[in-house]
This record gives sequence, structure tokens and C-alpha cells, in this order.
Amino acid sequence: MVEENFHSKLKLLMDEFVSRIYEITKYFPKEEIYGLTSQLRRASLSVILNYIEGYARQRKLVLKNFLEISYGSLKESKYLIYFSTKQGYIKKLEEEKLLNLSEEIGAMLWGIIRRLK
Repeated sequence: MVEENFHSKLKLLMDEFVSRIYEITKYFPKEEIYGLTSQLRRASLSVILNYIEGYARQRKLVLKNFLEISYGSLKESKYLIYFSTKQGYIKKLEEEKLLNLSEEIGAMLWGIIRRLK
């Protein structure tokens, strides 16, 4: 039950992260639609999609690989959030919220990865 609650919470946090990214990027400049907007959306969506796909495969080494990809996508998203803020596309307060959320997700993901080693 505890394990199930952990994974449910993690999925909810990931969903909140990607949903916020999609909402924020609606207001990015139109010239960024195929650049920064697309890249940030794909990276953030990759976090939860790789997590889900890894668990669907039901093999420990495959799961670990997908979780590492998910973690990498989270790190990519964090840089893109920083860069977007630097460009003036994301407000500082929203950046802080997103980075705090990503830190929580990252800690949970890394905990799972560590246990699989």
C-alpha cells in the first residue's frame, strides 16, 4: 500500500509538472513554437511517459533504463525552464514553483533508481 501511494503521488506530481509546462508555454512567442516551446513540452512529457513505459515493461533492467531516461528528461526540462526564464518567457515566481516541483520529482525518481542498482 505504501509503495502504491508513493507511485500515485509521483505520477500526480509528474502530471502537475507537465500540465504547468503546457499552460506556461501557451504564452511563449509564436517564433518559439518549433524551438523552445516544442523542446520544453517534449522534455517535460518525456518525464512521465518514460516512467509509465518503464513500469509497463516489467523487467528490472529495462525499468531502470526508462527511469534513467525519465530522470535525464527532468534535468533537460530544468535547464529549459532556466533558459526560458532568462529569455523573459517565464516569470521568476513560476520558475521557482516549477524547479521545486522538479526537485521533488527528481528525489523520488532517484530513490527508485538507487534501489534498483
